[in-house]
Amino acid sequence: MARAIANLRRARVLAPAALAALPTRRLARLIRSTGYYRTKAPRVKVFLRFLRTRYGFNLSRMLAQRISILRQELLALSGIEPETADSIFLYAGHVPTIVVDAYTRRILARHGLIDPDAISDAAQALFMQNLFPDVRLYNESHALLVAIGKDSCRAVPRCAGCPLRRDPERHRPVHARRFLGLFP
Repeated sequence: MARAIANLRRARVLAPAALAALPTRRLARLIRSTGYYRTKAPRVKVFLRFLRTRYGFNLSRMLAQRISILRQELLALSGIEPETADSIFLYAGHVPTIVVDAYTRRILARHGLIDPDAISDAAQALFMQNLFPDVRLYNESHALLVAIGKDSCRAVPRCAGCPLRRDPERHRPVHARRFLGLFP
């Protein structure tokens, strides 16, 4: 993500109106490093149309809206899922909310903290009910879970090197609730 933002900054289009003016293909090239850029670019454009139409490209005005109402508005947009809406709240709006992605759901399910078929709201509720509502804490928690998901808790798990293991040689799991700070 940092590389994509740097690309946008270098191209001098890191502002809503400038992004909206970009052709979708050019935007896709600039955000290529994020992965799924061909899908993300049109979704960014949908969001930018919404931001222009509803809030006049004013992010501050958008983020001043009640979160419950804004979340409904965002989820009504094509391609905007809860993870994206919550990312906007946490990273752009500095609103303390947990971003639940596939990595987070997989890690929590494998450690028995949520049902494997649970929806994102269940995982989010687990964090929100047990962690102090702090933007930096939620940001760091998400970053750590993404790192574990990418390195260890993949679709085909690499449990031997997982930092959630207390004793890698014996494969004894760390008490996941204590590791994640969810429970004392």
